[in-house]
Amino acid sequence: MSIRDTLKDIVDNVEGALAAMIMAYDGIPVDEITVPQSGFDLQSLSVEYATVLKEIKRAAELVKAGAMEEVSITTNQTRVALRVLNEDLFTVLIMTRDGNFGKGRYLLRLKGYDLARELA
Repeated sequence: MSIRDTLKDIVDNVEGALAAMIMAYDGIPVDEITVPQSGFDLQSLSVEYATVLKEIKRAAELVKAGAMEEVSITTNQTRVALRVLNEDLFTVLIMTRDGNFGKGRYLLRLKGYDLARELA
């Protein structure tokens, strides 16, 4: 399955999913699948969260807490799961506040192995 197909599979199988993306820590998207009716700028959201994720990664390394694997951010409108793929890339799932967050996190973890293999 291609990277694009894997991202589409995640979006199609998670209730409330607005976008699934692969991004570099500098905020540049590698690939993405978005739902047209999302209602706000998902790319800007992802770029800003990439900056935060880079700082969290650095802090975890600094205090020797181990390698970062996953971060989730919940606001009053969205839920975002970010999962590390390798040293340079991570995947992002953006969903509505009432979406199926548990299934989204599960699919990011499960499909993350496929995505990491495809990107290697």
